[in-house]
Amino acid sequence: MRKESINVSADTVKKILKEMNYSLKINYKKIESNPKKVNRESKLKRNIQFEYIEQQRNEHHRREDSIISIDAKKRELVGNFKNNGVTWCKEKRIVNAYDFRSFASGVAIPYGIYDTSLNTGFVVIGVNYNTAEFAVNSIEKWWKSKENKTSDNNSILILADGGGSNSSKSKLWKTCIQNILCNKYNLEVTVCHYPTGTSRYNPIEHRLFSEISKNWAGEPLKNYETILNYISTTTTITGLKVNSELDRTEYEKGIKIPAKEMKKINIKYHSVLPEWNYTIRPSESEVIFR
Repeated sequence: MRKESINVSADTVKKILKEMNYSLKINYKKIESNPKKVNRESKLKRNIQFEYIEQQRNEHHRREDSIISIDAKKRELVGNFKNNGVTWCKEKRIVNAYDFRSFASGVAIPYGIYDTSLNTGFVVIGVNYNTAEFAVNSIEKWWKSKENKTSDNNSILILADGGGSNSSKSKLWKTCIQNILCNKYNLEVTVCHYPTGTSRYNPIEHRLFSEISKNWAGEPLKNYETILNYISTTTTITGLKVNSELDRTEYEKGIKIPAKEMKKINIKYHSVLPEWNYTIRPSESEVIFR
């Protein structure tokens, strides 16, 4: 328009765009994975896995086994930083203008365990890295809390995402389950992973993490005590109760598990989609991963 020496105001442009059915829109999260990879076969596998997870949940529920949904929430900076959301207060809270890591007193990595039968949550706050060892240690802390046991059965069903620290492909994840849970507590652990791009169906997302986010919305997470307090005071009208604990362990990244050590794991892959479903039982041999 400027080349034609025609001046048009912003209001006029807005009016013209509106007449052409344009409007301001935000991005809509709908595509769950690469469209080129979402073929008929992968959709079929997803449906089979969801049906199998439901079957496993019903079977373990009938046996009165513990059924837990697990995942890690996003890393939070500890300090006087802006936290999304609003809260009732008389005056605006003044927080840091920039979310620089150097301004933080530390980081908080919430790893959650949600018991689907008891409607209880247990969240462990890590202070450095979200590793498979941290994930399994968090599950161990949950198991050691008496109120989380639904029966005397030494069997657990774990519902997990397909990636992250509890990845279905992680050798360290399986090794830690063998050593930290199965061998140490004589437990039988069955794991069912949700297919890639379907993590929102994992119960912990909408039963626990969403409620925690609402509870501390708009509140700066100034220190670990504040974080633990907001997590522990998270409740719902359905009776959700949550416990929290701080884990100051410095976890090591990049631990490699040799093939010979993997052979020592007493693991049985299920006949249905074995890459996502397996059971690990106690073994007499001790697997050393460090």
